[in-house]
Amino acid sequence: MDLRELDRRSLLVLDKIVAAATPADLARPTPCAGWTLADLLRHQVSENHAFATAAREGSAPDWDAGELGDDPCAAYRASVDDFLDAMADDAVLERQLTINHFGTFPGTVAAHMHLVDTVAHGWDLARTLGLPYEPDAEAVHAALQLAERIPDEGREINGSFAHSVEVPADASELDRFLALLGRDPAWKLS
Repeated sequence: MDLRELDRRSLLVLDKIVAAATPADLARPTPCAGWTLADLLRHQVSENHAFATAAREGSAPDWDAGELGDDPCAAYRASVDDFLDAMADDAVLERQLTINHFGTFPGTVAAHMHLVDTVAHGWDLARTLGLPYEPDAEAVHAALQLAERIPDEGREINGSFAHSVEVPADASELDRFLALLGRDPAWKLS
C-alpha cells in the first residue's frame, strides 16, 4: 500500500475531528504536555506546510511557521491540501528530503514520518475533544512499524518524542503505537 494513500485516509479522519472543534475548545489541554488544542492545531498546520515545502524543494526553512488566523479549521484544511498536493507526484518518493532536525531521507521515509505524525496527533485531537478515534487499521500498522524503530535514548535532546510508556502485552496496535511515542493510551481530559 502506498503510504501516501494511508496518510490521505488518516487525514480524512482528522478532518472530521478538527471540524468538530469550536473556538471555545482551543484552550483545552491536550495529551501533548503543555500544549492546548490551539498549540496542537498550529503544530499540525506548521508540519503539513513544512512537509509540503520539503516535498517540493527538498527542505523547508521553518518547521514552526504555521498560523491559525481567524479560522483554525480552514487553516488546518489548507495545510492538508498543501501537503497532499505536494506529495501527489510519484517522483517525490525518490527525492531526498530534509525533515526538520531529523535529517535527510528518501521521500518514502518522509511520507512514513508524516503518517506517524498524522496517526498520533489524530488521537491527540480526538482525546482533547472527547471524541472517538477510529483510525485506518492499515495506517496504524504502518505507523507502528516506524515507531518501533525510534530509539528511546536521546529523545530529550530535541524534544520530539517523550520516552515510551509501558502497556500490557496484549495491547492493541494503536495503544502500542501511542505508548512507543510516549503517550498514555488511557489519557482523558479531566
